[in-house]
Order: sequence, then structure tokens, then C-alpha cells
Amino acid sequence: MVEEEDLELESPRDTSPDDQNGGGGGDGGGGEGCRNCWLAPVHWFRMLASEMHWSFVLGVVVVYGISQGLGGALARVGTEYYMKDVQKVQPSEAQIYAGITSIPWIVKPLWGLLTDVLPIFGYRRRPYFILAGSLGVISMLVLSVHEKLHLVLALLFLTAGSAGVAIADVTIDACVAQNSISHPSLAADMQSLCALSSSIGALVGFSISGIFVHLIGPKGVYGLLTIPAGLVFSVGIMLNEPHTPNFPYGQVSQKFFNAGSAMWTTLKSPSVWRPCLYMYLSLALSLNILEGMFYWYTDAKDGPHFSQENIGFIFSVGSVGSLLGAVLYQNVLKDHPFRDLLFWTQLLYGLSGMLDLMLVLRMNLKFSIPDYFFAVIDESVTQMIGRLKWMPLLVLSSKLCPSGIEGTFFALLMSIDNVGILSASWGGGLLLHVFKVTRTQFDNLWLVILIRNILRVSPLCLLFLIPRADPNSSILPTEILSTEEEIDETKNVELVSLVDNVDNPR
Repeated sequence: MVEEEDLELESPRDTSPDDQNGGGGGDGGGGEGCRNCWLAPVHWFRMLASEMHWSFVLGVVVVYGISQGLGGALARVGTEYYMKDVQKVQPSEAQIYAGITSIPWIVKPLWGLLTDVLPIFGYRRRPYFILAGSLGVISMLVLSVHEKLHLVLALLFLTAGSAGVAIADVTIDACVAQNSISHPSLAADMQSLCALSSSIGALVGFSISGIFVHLIGPKGVYGLLTIPAGLVFSVGIMLNEPHTPNFPYGQVSQKFFNAGSAMWTTLKSPSVWRPCLYMYLSLALSLNILEGMFYWYTDAKDGPHFSQENIGFIFSVGSVGSLLGAVLYQNVLKDHPFRDLLFWTQLLYGLSGMLDLMLVLRMNLKFSIPDYFFAVIDESVTQMIGRLKWMPLLVLSSKLCPSGIEGTFFALLMSIDNVGILSASWGGGLLLHVFKVTRTQFDNLWLVILIRNILRVSPLCLLFLIPRADPNSSILPTEILSTEEEIDETKNVELVSLVDNVDNPR
């Protein structure tokens, strides 16, 4: 997972007898090389756990891998069929409702600010994990046991479940942002850990999603989703965190003001708002028409009429593409300048949309390529390029966070991204509605896809907003860095990092 030089510096393999003896020869050398290849991920995990404490790595795996990855995959497929078969809504309406349930992700700065400045019972992190897990368990239970829930109430509980995932996400993101500043050389590795956990979890989740939807239905899938939420709850119970019983709650309002002032000062800098503007526009212009494609996938007349198992497998292969994208970024692309990398990934992202167009126009059949096989290729390529496009934006976001309010500001940047995703979802729903793509009519779906593809490449005109900086260098200007020191020393608007528990004794 990491380059050989990193393993030689960081992992215990440096002092192994085999290495001291030159690694062996002949067949033994080949066997040793194979063994080291398999052990590389283990060494990488051990290095991250050693540098930033095992509880940080565990939190990433639970939140990103199990809650967002596996749970998100089950929730996506389950909700697709829940809206189509249980609530019986149109694809344009389902697209709008998907945007509504994502609203908790837009207010991530609020969650981030709360975790930064407002501890509960003397703890800054544990109560928010407990709150997140509780929201998830309760909302998924209601959705699973109620026979015929009204659409409004269903949206309410789906949004509550989404809020639980968002709160857990922003809590662990705060630690990622802090560690990106205290360990700048490992910023890309931490984003790779998040991406790999999410991709592997999604791979497992999508692999089993179609089977479970077929066996127990979408409401039964919601019952299964109480398990990831319960694990998030357990993270709040087990998390190793210092207790501060005498926290001055009377200063909370001042801390909110100080944090808001620091965020505004940072956001006004051209080095910050220009990349933020690009991130929003690049996401908003990539219109989301997934609901239209899903309804076409499962249509018996105009579409290929994929079964639940087929849908789950197609999405699972897409997760493999996302995983390959994360591995490719970690091993090959993580040191490339932001602007150069985003140019090629955005261009390829637009071109990958042509696969959808070929599939809907059934051009694949002219080349004797079955729909199912072509859909698998389409999903995997799109997810891989989408991951390659997303990861440099995550690393760039972590580089823009001022010290002292890392969690809050990273959450602000992520909420900007989520507003872009919401805009893309609602824009896609409007496009489906305008061109009259319904549950049974797909005549204009090809035109919707073509318009989406054109809009996907339009952000190339805005790349001047992105710095050419190296991902391993600092991006914030000097005046912002000096402000950071004042925040740390005088205002005490701080993020309690998990690394403090192990770095200080060392």
C-alpha cells in the first residue's frame, strides 16, 4: 500500500534477520518478496497506528468502513427499492428525496463546531459517537418494523439516520484534519486509509445488498442497518479520551464567536476561497441522475430488467473500481500537483459518462456485449475515476484547515462539497423531470445523459482556481498561519486529538 522506502523507514521489517542477510536468494528470495507483498498492508496499518494511536485507526475503520461503506451500500440499494416498490415514487421525485436525506451533511460545520468547543459530561468525542449511534439505531428500527410508513415520516427517519452517520463522520474527520497538520507527510496516507476502508466496506455491502433485498426486502435491510449504528455507539463507549470535568461552559459562546471569526478570516483568503469555489462548482455541475439509471436498469420493457442480485453485484464491482482508484492514488498519484491531477481526472470523468450513453442506446449489443457485462464495466470505470477525482480534493481540503479549529473548518469545507452534491442531485432530478423520464418512460434518458456528460467537463475551465502546489507542502498563507498561533495560545479554541494520548508520553 505504501512505497518501499516508506516501509524501510517505518516498519519493523527493517530489522528482520532476512533483511540483514540480504533477503535470501533463489526461490527463497521470491518467497520473501511475495510474503512482504502480502504483509505490506499490515506494516502500513501498524505504522499508522504507531504514529497516530490505534484508536484513531479503529475509529476510521468503524466510521468509514462499516458505517459509511458497508452500511451506506446496504442503505443505498435498500432505499432504491424502498422508494420504487414500497413508496412507488417517480425517478425525478426519488432524486429530490435523496437530496433531502443528505441535508444533515450540509450542516456538518455545526456538528464540527459542537465537537470542538462543547464537551458533554467532560468528553468532547465520546458523547457525539453515542448520539450518532443512537440516532441510527432508532431511525432504522422504525423504518424496519412499521408496515406502511407515510412518505413524510419515512423521509424524516431516513434523514435522522443520515444525521447519525454525518455526526460520526465529522467527529472522526476532526481527528483526520488534526493529524494532517501534526503529521503533514502522512496526510495522503490518512485519506487513503479513509478511502480504502470506505471502498472495502462498500464492496462487501454491495455484494450482499441484492441478496438481502431479495430475501428480506428493503425494510428488512433497514433492520440490518441497526448493526453499523450500534458499532458507532460502541466506539463512543470504548474511545480512549481524556476527561475534563471542570470545563468552563460559560465560555462556550465566546469560543463559538472566536471559531466563527477564525473561519471567516481563513475563508476570505484567496488561497482558500478559490479552491472552495472550484470544489463546489465541479460537484454541482456533475449532475446526478442515478435514480433515472436505476429505474431503467430494472425496467422490463425498455431496460435490461436486472434483478436485485444483479444490481447489488454491479454496485459491488463499482466498489472494486473505487478501491483500485484509492490504491492507484496512494501508490502512483499522491505526489502530483493538484491542478495537473484534477485536469486529467475531470476530463476522464466526463468521458466515462459516455459509457452510460452507449448502454442506454444499446450500442453495446451491436458489438455483442451483453447489458450486464457492459453495466459492470461502466460502473467500475466510473467509480474508479470518481475516486481519483475526489481524493486530491480531500487532501487539498485538509491542507486548508487552520490549526485550532481543524475539525470545524474541515467540516465547513465538506459541507461546501455536500452543497455541491445536493445541487447536483436536485439538478439531476429537475433534468429528469423536464425531459419526462418517469417510471415507465425512458425515451429521453439518452439526452439527459448527454447533457450531464457535457456539464461534467465544464469545470476544466475553472482549474485556474486550484493551486499548483505540491500535496506535501503547506498552502495556507503566512498571515493565516500567524492567526493559528494566536488561536492556539490565547483563544484556546482547540481540537482534542487522539494522538495526544500517545505522543506526549513518547
